[in-house]
Amino acid sequence: MPPLGLAAQAAFSLLSFCLVFSCAANFISFVSLRPLQREKPRPETGDAGHYGWSSILQDTRVVEPLSLDLILLGLFILQHSVMATVTVRKWTSAWFGVLQRSVYVLCTAAALQVLMMYWQPVLEGPELWSVRTEPWNSWVVLTCFIIHVIAWLIIISIALIYDYAELMGVKQVYYHCLSLGDPMALKSQKAQRLYCHLRHPVFLEFLLVLWVVPALTLDRLLLAAVLSLYLVFGHSLDQQDYRYLRAQLAKKFEIFSREETFSDPMALNGSR
Repeated sequence: MPPLGLAAQAAFSLLSFCLVFSCAANFISFVSLRPLQREKPRPETGDAGHYGWSSILQDTRVVEPLSLDLILLGLFILQHSVMATVTVRKWTSAWFGVLQRSVYVLCTAAALQVLMMYWQPVLEGPELWSVRTEPWNSWVVLTCFIIHVIAWLIIISIALIYDYAELMGVKQVYYHCLSLGDPMALKSQKAQRLYCHLRHPVFLEFLLVLWVVPALTLDRLLLAAVLSLYLVFGHSLDQQDYRYLRAQLAKKFEIFSREETFSDPMALNGSR
């Protein structure tokens, strides 16, 4: 391929990476910072204890935003699932070649950006739980903030370990420019199988981000419930994948224990 073609592919890959990174930052703000910020007093809608689900489902101020939010979630999940199918992956690979992964993550980021842009908070109706009285309000918000920070740090660490450059499609273009082939082809068959089945490398940490909030509104409940179900049913791991993961973790712990032993002077002296 001529240098101009390689430069265009590299530029598109880097642009896709920057846009996806920006979308990820917006998503962190959307799912963590906004719920943790102190909200303005909500409109007086009566005592939440007197709410009944029948009256809630008949209130257009509640039903309409929830319906729009559900449609947005459905469209995002549909886009993410369809583009992850084998048929669509083959089609995008045939059309875009080495840029297939970059196109995939860019389309997913665009769908996620649309979801965040048009998401409608439910300002009416009850909250399933809420801590608004001092001093517990400040302590609960601070505790939730610490949990979210730790969870996101773990998520970012897992993404880096999981080969973030390859997840974003940058590594594929880099290898292609250097004529090194597909980086996925260098992995073992078991690793390739795991990558195909495990579409979401984080689970527990993201559940904490979704559910650990000082106030659970109806729209937050919808977001947390739908994404939690998608995380549960969005992968196709089987016993073979679990055995491979356990074997890899056992190797990591064995290497780590050996390094700890060799770096301990007392252990070295004792072995002599």
